[in-house]
Amino acid sequence: MRSHLLNDATAESYRRSVTEGVERVAGKLAATRRPFTGVTPAELAPVIDAVDLDRPLGDASAALDELEDVYLRDAVYFHHPRYLGHLNCPVVIPAVLGEAVLSAVNSSLDTWDQSAGGTLIERKIIDWTTARIGLGPLADGVFTSGGTQSNLQALLLAREEAGSQDLSKLRIFSSECSHFSVQKSAQLLGLGRDAVIAIPVDREKRMQSVVLAAELEACRAEGLVPMAIVATAGTTDFGSIDPLPEIAALAAEYGAWMHVDAAYGCGLLASTTRRHLLDGIENADSVTVDFHKSFFQPVSSSAVLVRDGATLRHATYHADYLNPRRTVAEQIPNQVDKSLQTTRRFDALKLWMTLRVMGADGIGELFDEVCALAREGHALLAADPRYDVVVEPQLSTLVYRYVPEAVTSPADIDRANLYARKALFASGEAVVAGTKVDGRQYLKFTLLNPETTAADIAAVLDLIAGHAEQYLGETLVHA
Repeated sequence: MRSHLLNDATAESYRRSVTEGVERVAGKLAATRRPFTGVTPAELAPVIDAVDLDRPLGDASAALDELEDVYLRDAVYFHHPRYLGHLNCPVVIPAVLGEAVLSAVNSSLDTWDQSAGGTLIERKIIDWTTARIGLGPLADGVFTSGGTQSNLQALLLAREEAGSQDLSKLRIFSSECSHFSVQKSAQLLGLGRDAVIAIPVDREKRMQSVVLAAELEACRAEGLVPMAIVATAGTTDFGSIDPLPEIAALAAEYGAWMHVDAAYGCGLLASTTRRHLLDGIENADSVTVDFHKSFFQPVSSSAVLVRDGATLRHATYHADYLNPRRTVAEQIPNQVDKSLQTTRRFDALKLWMTLRVMGADGIGELFDEVCALAREGHALLAADPRYDVVVEPQLSTLVYRYVPEAVTSPADIDRANLYARKALFASGEAVVAGTKVDGRQYLKFTLLNPETTAADIAAVLDLIAGHAEQYLGETLVHA
């Protein structure tokens, strides 16, 4: 069994196995003609259940053959131009190269004696990102598994900085369109979900700062503590960006920690034409960025950044076997001192390789392309009498609803849109997402692929309309 360990004696076997795997995936990518096969759980589950994990195949080629049947054939392929579903991006090749390197070397980014240069590379990427945000000379941060963890850590720091002995008095303010991880974090931090006060949004789905000001004043009047304000720079459903300068001013006035969830909108940090949409983010106390959304990085690649690196001490725990207190005096750089995780992947290497090959402008140009495409898509939807589109996009998301001329029942229209989304997914021709707006069922394009065209959007809209009309026609026949 030692022949399967990656070391100096098996380097050639490693090269052959990985090369074969890469060739299989490359062949699959080249041959993929639609984002999904339409396979159902009932069809695929028996295939996977039939695999006996206690009877190894003993051969990488055989395992790759089997993988074709259990995964590769039916995977949802985000690189396809008609994958328009969730916040999943096609990935850039330099990042995939970085992924291959970090997986093989397998550094753990908790302590210097497990990562060495990896520690410094992550710190360099953190410094580069905080400089792009404008957080100042004391800024710091650490890579995380994703936006949910980043938001949790930011709110942990906010809770500790609030210095309240009575957690029941702490309040978090976020828009009604903010990510669910805000409520989840409040629960995990012992505050309870009722600690989160949802602020209404305007027509563009941006937090209403006037209402926020009133809620903050009411909070103060009741003897409660405004622990944090969470501004969203790119909501999951609409891609809307809250009024960051106004929120920053209110946070300063009421002594609240300002956190900006820029998991989606962080791609604007590299934009050559839209960076101004993030104006005000430089005033944040903490920021979440998901490079695996709008920087075209493989999952996972996220970070939480803070204005004052000293606040990261709230996540520090010294273990004698790992990062004893003496390492601080010895100035040994340990990232575990800043992280909620201990063992942690070297995910920063992916962005490092991307920046070294493509440069920041190259990333920004790709994100600018999908934002421009969303504008084209909005124009198509606004001009199409079959559809109602909710808001003009700030980023690359479009929320819309099929509205047939002859049907007036909102419930029937809801069911038609739900059916159309499911039928489209089952066909494998395209993948779109769904959400609710004011209690009604809507559909959603999340555009993160620069290869997608306005013609693709138009074709998918025709497919959706066809499925919805089929459903409504069959419903009328049954009636």
